[in-house]
Order: sequence, then structure tokens, then C-alpha cells
Amino acid sequence: MTLPPNVHVSIHPCVLTKLSRLRSQSTSARECKALVHDIATIIACEAFATSLTAADGPTDTTPMGFEYTTTTVNPRSISLVPILRSGLGMVEAVQQLLPDSVPVHHLGLYRDPSTLSSVEYYNNLPNHLTSSPSASAAGAGADGPSELAIIVDPVIATGGTCAAAIQTLREWGVRRIVVLSVVAAAEGLRRAAQQWGEATQFYVAGVDAEITEKGMLKPGVGDVGDRLFLTIGK
Repeated sequence: MTLPPNVHVSIHPCVLTKLSRLRSQSTSARECKALVHDIATIIACEAFATSLTAADGPTDTTPMGFEYTTTTVNPRSISLVPILRSGLGMVEAVQQLLPDSVPVHHLGLYRDPSTLSSVEYYNNLPNHLTSSPSASAAGAGADGPSELAIIVDPVIATGGTCAAAIQTLREWGVRRIVVLSVVAAAEGLRRAAQQWGEATQFYVAGVDAEITEKGMLKPGVGDVGDRLFLTIGK
């Protein structure tokens, strides 16, 4: 299938095997959580290899007394943005990979079952309503936008929720966005990838060609949020 150039689909054999296990209805909630964590770790490694760069840091001393130059990553200003609820299952994996702690800004978005459009019900981006050009140009700070925002959302279906999240972060003032997802519908990926194509990169473990009338992936992995938090049949 043809996908936009800013979409990167993993071909890692371990990712493909774990995704196959995640699809199974017999996979327990505990294993589901572990599989989402593992997949997120690998695709984040693939994403950060090109999205981050190494830079020299201050000098330090080894246990043998030898001085060396430490290594840091650029950009220095990074934030992690999980889409509630299922995005929470990928947060720890990304946090463990990044060398330093980063702020986590939650976005609550759900898809209206009748219109399939996205509705925002929670947003804790600091000063996310700031619209003045001077505020956006001021750069990242304690309450300012991060240079790089990492969206984590296990499933991209119609692409509406992801596109809405990208637009919200763009309005907040971030300069670049990386989206990490476990599985996505091709149609939804195309829609989301066009939202801010010049500044957003997508890294996914797998892509499904079909989507149902109810906006679910086929074959998909079910409702990841329900599987992670044992709320199936709520």
C-alpha cells in the first residue's frame, strides 16, 4: 500500500511477532500491557535514531579517574504526550529510553460514535491557549512549548484523533512532532500525516488496510484501552 513519506513502518521481526501476539483475543491483559510496552520500546528506538542527535555535554570522570566528555541529546526540550487512555500504556517505554526525564502532557480525546469526529475533553498543556506570536517565538521554558513533542497512541484508526492532537500541539507552539503507534489504518495514517506533514514523522509497528463502518481496524487489535485496563464490556 502507498503511504506518505513521513510514515515509517517497522520491519523489525520482533515487532512483527509481538504485534501478531497482541492481535489475539486470547492474550491476557497482563501480556497485552507487556506487548504494548515492548513494541513501543522498539519503535521508539527506531524513531529516536533519526529524530534525536547526539551532542557533547560537560566533562566527567570515570571510576578509574580518567576524564571524558559526556554525551547529551538534542533537542534538549522534549515533551511526551500520551492520548488518554491507551497512550498511557506506551509512556513508560519512552521514558526509559530517553536519557533525561521529560514532562508528560496528557491529552484526552475521544471519537464520537455517531460522527466519528474527535472531541477533546482534557488538555493539560501549559498555557496551551496562548495565541500571541511573541509567546510562540519565545522558545521552550517551564511553561512554554517543547521543541519536540512525542505523541504516543497505540491505535490510529480514522486518523481524526491523531490529527486533532497534532493541530493542538502545533497551536501550542512545538516545532516538531513524532508520533509513535502500535498499529494504524492506512486511511487514517494518510489523513493524520497530512495534518502537518513538513514537521511530523510517524513510526508504527503495523498497518491494516481495512477499517470498519464503526471506525475499527480490521483485523486490528481491539480496543487497547479496554484491554489494558480490563474494562471490556463496560
